[in-house]
Amino acid sequence: MSVPILEACKKRKRRPKLFGFHTFGDSIQARGPFRESIRLFLQECAEIEDYNLEGMPVWCTLLVLENRSLVLPLYTIEEDVKTAPLPYCDHCRSTGWSKHFVAKRKYHFLIPIDDSWNKPLDDGVLDTHESHLLYGLIHSNGFGHLLSINGLEGGSKYLFGREIMDLWDRLCTSLQARKITVADTSKKRSMDLRLLHGVAYGHPWFGRWGYRFCHGSFGVKDYNYDRAIEILCTLELETIINDFSDTERFQDIRQIIRLYRDLSETQLITLKDLLKFMLTVKSRASAHGKVIIASSSTPVVSSFSISKPFTRTSLQSNNNKSHGRDNIKPVKYKKFSTVVANMDSRWPPRRLEFAADVIVKALKEKKESNFGSGGMTRQDVRDAARLHIGDTGLLDYVLKSLNNVIVGNQIVRRAVNPSTRILEYTIHEVRENPSKAVSQPSDQEIMFNQTQKFISTNTTPSTLVPGNDVYNDVIYLYRHVLLDYPASEIVELATQTVLDTKHFVKEWPFKDEEEQMLTFICRFIPSLSDESECGMSEIVSVPLHATVGELKNAVETALRDTYCVTEQIVVTDIDGLEEIDDGEILFGRLESGVEIRVRGNNGISNIGGYSKSPEGGLLRRQGGCDMWMVKCECGARDDDGERMVACDICEVWQHTRCIGIDDAENVPPLFVCSSCCDSLVPPRVAHRDEAASGKMEYCEDLLLPTHSFDQYGLAIGY
Repeated sequence: MSVPILEACKKRKRRPKLFGFHTFGDSIQARGPFRESIRLFLQECAEIEDYNLEGMPVWCTLLVLENRSLVLPLYTIEEDVKTAPLPYCDHCRSTGWSKHFVAKRKYHFLIPIDDSWNKPLDDGVLDTHESHLLYGLIHSNGFGHLLSINGLEGGSKYLFGREIMDLWDRLCTSLQARKITVADTSKKRSMDLRLLHGVAYGHPWFGRWGYRFCHGSFGVKDYNYDRAIEILCTLELETIINDFSDTERFQDIRQIIRLYRDLSETQLITLKDLLKFMLTVKSRASAHGKVIIASSSTPVVSSFSISKPFTRTSLQSNNNKSHGRDNIKPVKYKKFSTVVANMDSRWPPRRLEFAADVIVKALKEKKESNFGSGGMTRQDVRDAARLHIGDTGLLDYVLKSLNNVIVGNQIVRRAVNPSTRILEYTIHEVRENPSKAVSQPSDQEIMFNQTQKFISTNTTPSTLVPGNDVYNDVIYLYRHVLLDYPASEIVELATQTVLDTKHFVKEWPFKDEEEQMLTFICRFIPSLSDESECGMSEIVSVPLHATVGELKNAVETALRDTYCVTEQIVVTDIDGLEEIDDGEILFGRLESGVEIRVRGNNGISNIGGYSKSPEGGLLRRQGGCDMWMVKCECGARDDDGERMVACDICEVWQHTRCIGIDDAENVPPLFVCSSCCDSLVPPRVAHRDEAASGKMEYCEDLLLPTHSFDQYGLAIGY
């Protein structure tokens, strides 16, 4: 449901502040670390609602979609961890942050689905984050997680995923976030985008905004991931053709490679070159007459569809044939709404029809300015439509479908201009004279004499025809080259390594820009604790004339405000300043922007561990208070969010996949790991041959599959 600006303001019974959606964040004058910036943000850019969610206060910021006269809410919800039913963060644990100390507050940022823009939030809104257009969570220490982005494909009527992602990135930057993670499990037409984009661009889709490797599942490290991407990106096309020469897919793969090589203006050598070109291919003509899309004699079959594979030379021959006056055949036209109904599109029909209307409007304006003559090249149409639609993928999708179709009362045609040899789009009124067009059309097919021939939109080829559909060709390469490469363990493991890397992170660099302030990264080291176990560091700023004692007080204030475990912290020493009196001026003794180590105590035993305090209830690390251990043969030593099972004897956790339990299978009621089997009962002589084969390991009546190879190190070359 769209919400007019005036209606939204009236329902809130006050005159709220309005911010531009596409510029919000750039103008926020937040200063200091996140814990301070978020308070300033809520004070100046948001208004508190007259209700709460399970005791949590809610703020709302109204963002205006300038070009659509709509307003949408950005909600900020503050959660007190000490009173929360689930104080620990599962997202921290699965991204390798289980040793992070529990922050005192969580800030939830969300934009609900379009139909809920003018409604109060429900109590369970935080439990259904998959349906929100935007949902992000940032702890009071500046570490957070992007949990949901849903653009047009995810149910939004107005916003693209790219626009929402831009907003989130500006918001995090303005609020001085430190690190934000995202679990990339997005798919498109059954393809995992982290694999497809990883090979085509060298980084995932979120890499456009600076997200890089964070934490791999199944023991994958950053160097494993980088090497896997390198292997797949540098896989040469000639090598692929040779490796598939003895398979039934040889002809299809060779045709796909040759087809897009012929279309590309640059040389396609590797798989990265090919996929990148296929994903970014733009059907346009150059000044030299090269046309990448089929001629006007080609009808629309479906999205990115043409009647036969297109080549550089096919256009000229087809065009010559189309001008023969002896072979005029009747052609059927369809309304665009009818064509859309038969499309297998990731965009909703209403969005496709809106894009078609925008394109026709641009063609109409061009026609009126040229007094009824002349067409527009594909690039000109695209540029004009982009003033209203930012999704270039949507525009390309619709443009390829606009040939011999009726949009409103206009017939859209696509033909090569005989003088310029460039493909052009033209429109013609439906109610023109009979020599040019037909009478008012019905919803059924309309007969019309032209030089094109009709192919039903319901026609679907039984086998792959390279060039008929770009995405079908991409899917074919994805399934058979990336997922089913013949006789190559290296490619197989490289692909699996990329698929096992779901968690990516963006880190904002520390900035020391305040000229009148001294800023430090203060890392707190509890007394009598292992320094390697203490990861608390906070950004603290003090005036230029501050004393050593004032710095200690500032550190205490920051730590008490940020973490549950340091509510009563007392800073006793600063490394390098142990012999300096607290009343001495700090300036000149420490350089601004450096990391300093501060020491102190909290009056609580085992501050660096996972157990609760003697007083009970004190929250320490995000991993929780349970002393559990992960030790899997893949190399994992921490929870990575994948399914695991614990040995009933040693209670050590392992991945179910690594011990041979399929994801579709239930975990057995009794599980004993291979190490415990060996220690309890040695293998019997009668079963040594079977055990030596490496398939099964014998332990009394338990047969357990074993996999003892180095999954990510051996074949990839580490």
